[in-house]
Amino acid sequence: MCLAVPARITKIDGEEAILDYGGVIRKANISMLSDVKIGDYVLVHAGYAISKLEEKEALETLKLWDEMLLAVE
Repeated sequence: MCLAVPARITKIDGEEAILDYGGVIRKANISMLSDVKIGDYVLVHAGYAISKLEEKEALETLKLWDEMLLAVE
């Protein structure tokens, strides 16, 4: 099973971006996407941003992740 996780771009440096996964900060490669900017939400799989998301959709998905994690605890 493969998972892609939504994250918000906080900084861009060439083909690499700093992403915020709801408080967890990581780097990812954005070379597959040509139209992203700081503040955009992207889906990330295996360290690569694979698609751009609308903010509403990203926030709904992050909410579901939070609910799922709370159910496991």
